[in-house]
Amino acid sequence: MRRALPSARQGFAAVAMIKALSSPPPMSAIHITDIESAINHWRSRSPSPDGVSLPAPTRALAEVYALMVVHREDWVDEAGMPSAAREAWLAWYDTTPDTPCIAICSTSQGDAMCKGCGRTFEEVQRWTEMGPSEKRITWHRITTEASAWRFNRYAERAVGDTPSASND
Repeated sequence: MRRALPSARQGFAAVAMIKALSSPPPMSAIHITDIESAINHWRSRSPSPDGVSLPAPTRALAEVYALMVVHREDWVDEAGMPSAAREAWLAWYDTTPDTPCIAICSTSQGDAMCKGCGRTFEEVQRWTEMGPSEKRITWHRITTEASAWRFNRYAERAVGDTPSASND
């Protein structure tokens, strides 16, 4: 059975979800690489039974991903995501490392930016209060910059916990 295309109203809401974002991202945004990682996570957990159809979590995320690609957007508003896509993304998020900390915190010595993990003093202080998308925005920034010691001098302390597009 073929799935019906979204109505014009649903389509406009989805476009608004994508287009409402600006750069830098709001604190409730999700980067396209996180959507890709979540899709890959679900593809490995629930492969297509026939090579064509997608299980519900993968399909929900793929629809968001497709809109992001079509509209050339890097960020999607977490609050505006369809609930099935958000739930699938959160289930993937629960499999990722919580903190980038490598137990070398230079913010405790007065630095505004931690040399160990790359988070700002405010991010270190607020980490337990931050929501999933806020934490992922921080992860995205520090992995893109890749200047913290966790990516070079002390990389062995972070082996296996740096989220990336291939992280399942």
